Amino acid sequence: MTMIEAINDALDVMLSRDPSVIVLGEDVGYFGGVFRATAGLQRKHGKTRVFDTPISECGIIGVAVGMGAYGLRPVPEIQFADYIYPGLDQLVSEAARLRYRSAGEYTAPMTVRAPFGGGIFGGQTHSQSPEALFTHVAGLKTVVPSTPHDAKGLLIAAIEDNDPVIFFEPKRLYNGPFNGHYDEPAIPWSRHPDSMVPEGHYRIPLGNARVAREGQDVTVLAYGTMVHVALEVAAREGIDAEVIDLRTLVPLDIVAVEKSVQKTGKCLVVHEATRTGGFGAELAALVQERCFWHLEAPVERVTGFDTPYPHSLEWAYFPGPVRLGEAFARLARA
Repeated sequence: MTMIEAINDALDVMLSRDPSVIVLGEDVGYFGGVFRATAGLQRKHGKTRVFDTPISECGIIGVAVGMGAYGLRPVPEIQFADYIYPGLDQLVSEAARLRYRSAGEYTAPMTVRAPFGGGIFGGQTHSQSPEALFTHVAGLKTVVPSTPHDAKGLLIAAIEDNDPVIFFEPKRLYNGPFNGHYDEPAIPWSRHPDSMVPEGHYRIPLGNARVAREGQDVTVLAYGTMVHVALEVAAREGIDAEVIDLRTLVPLDIVAVEKSVQKTGKCLVVHEATRTGGFGAELAALVQERCFWHLEAPVERVTGFDTPYPHSLEWAYFPGPVRLGEAFARLARA
């Protein structure tokens, strides 16, 4: 499957399995979503289970909070992650705090799906990577898959979770993995081993990272699109890098991070979001706190730049082969 097909399959499985699951959002019904992630679901499960909403992100997320408190498991889609900000107060002030403020009497078992990141020339309002905003909020969980296999298993786990989950889908990976070269097409998922998606129900527990590539010389911490860029650069440069696909940012699999860094002694953090206040800063701090005596060099970060998202310079903004290669070289000399 492609990642889009895997996400659609996960939603289909959960709609069939659990009558409390509801899919809602702009154009998710008849049209099947702007990226076709919900194609065919309304026709199969009906207009009361999969339905369109007005263009009001605050309303979409606010309604989902109420549904969750009532006992449903809503899966609202925000058409692009850039549009999530009008609903931020509902997520931060209501969904994230509902369990605590009600002493456990109510929860908000909702999964907010949103395509995020660049790679399709979507411009400033269709390409942002705001994951760090949500990892900062206690009570929210944040998930970023990098393969079709993981996308389905993680989405099912998120829907079944009793707390609110922000599920960011790297749209550059929807139809194939991205190797970091703007002049090369994405590799079809059909040629990738992680496109093999089991039928039916399966879960990948939140908080479990995976070792995407084993190595001895340097640990690379990445998620989403940047996992594939790191894998490509390590292979092309002949670097014995261990690439850790975090999969979930909160809860973070800190045990897997520690184990890898203690083995390699060096750490490179990669993400396409802006550098200042990005999730990579938290990762670097955690590695310094927990693995200081094993480190042979300072923790490196390769990220997007501290600028508004540049439409015409999108591929220069991405952490790509040149900047990753330079970081690998610095770590090798350390």
